[in-house]
Amino acid sequence: MRRVFTALAALSIAASVLPVAAQAQTSPRDRGGQGQQADGSAQDAPARAPRIAPLRRRANAGPCPYVKILYDAARYVELEGGRAAISNVGYTGEIEGITSDCEYREADPIRVDIGMLFQLGRGPQATSDQRTYRYWIAVTERNSAILSKEYFDLPVNFEGQRTASVTEERTIVIPRAGIDTSGGNFEILVGFDVTPEMAEFNRSGSRFRVNAGATPAAPAPAAAPSE
Repeated sequence: MRRVFTALAALSIAASVLPVAAQAQTSPRDRGGQGQQADGSAQDAPARAPRIAPLRRRANAGPCPYVKILYDAARYVELEGGRAAISNVGYTGEIEGITSDCEYREADPIRVDIGMLFQLGRGPQATSDQRTYRYWIAVTERNSAILSKEYFDLPVNFEGQRTASVTEERTIVIPRAGIDTSGGNFEILVGFDVTPEMAEFNRSGSRFRVNAGATPAAPAPAAAPSE
């Protein structure tokens, strides 16, 4: 909202200043009025299209923090009895996509807006249409220690379906030690709150898609042979 307000304010200022400048710098012909030919007779001049000053967006003081999904926690798979079989799958989840943008200038803290797309599913062992998943967002010093970590609940209502898609938007604010501290010093990680067994399952490369356990569609009947 701040960017929109700034752009509208700049446009209003430009609209109030431009007509005065145009009037001071253009001739009657340029203003679309009547000029004169060499013999002094009036001559209609075509009207010029109004010119609009381009809006300029101020650049950030430095690069944005790198935002990524932690591989070990990118998927959530409940397995009844710990056995990796489709018939044992309960609830599943996957962080399918992530977007981010940041803003900071002068000595301001770094504000990072994050958008996440979750694909969620329920398998044969799921017991309800509703499930609350949990995920986290951590801020780290680049390739170093975790500075902060916050957990969020993600309630889902499958409404009788096997799968659901949910988008989440979060804003993370990172204080800066000084004006010379850039966003490139930080990294933001996103992941599900998983058990050690789930993390090991993810690290092994094994996976069940969010529609695991769904009943496959019946094959189309074969066409009758032609005589």
